[in-house]
Amino acid sequence: MVHLVYCDNKEKVLEKILDGSKTMIVRGAAGRKIPHSRVFDEEILYFMKKGSKKISAKARVKNVQNFLKLTDQEIKETLEKNQDKLMLSEKQKERWHKKCLCLIEFDNLEEITPLDFDHQGNMDDWLIIEKIEDVVVGTSIPYNYEKSKFK
Repeated sequence: MVHLVYCDNKEKVLEKILDGSKTMIVRGAAGRKIPHSRVFDEEILYFMKKGSKKISAKARVKNVQNFLKLTDQEIKETLEKNQDKLMLSEKQKERWHKKCLCLIEFDNLEEITPLDFDHQGNMDDWLIIEKIEDVVVGTSIPYNYEKSKFK
């Protein structure tokens, strides 16, 4: 599977990824939700700045850490321990202070010729798809939410 990751434009997440200062991304929630337990080493991440409708970079998943039922202290320690890769602002630390966390480290980053994203309704900030062409204008298919459900 491949993953399309929406990058927060206000926090300049994609810029930090592209300049090499950010080599890990985080997603979290009160309970287990996508992409928790659904990202694996060697899979491909595609990055898109939120609101741009342009997929402009890709990388390879190097390492994934999934956490469940973290205490407040464990959340702080987990984010702090990975801060040199996450490069989170104070606002982002607050946003990702969640009991279930998924930390995804990546490498082999490359900028790509921007692909036009075919936005469909009800999409989250993380999509799990078979191939990137499934969400590109001209080759897209209706998004299959079955692939994003937990078994």
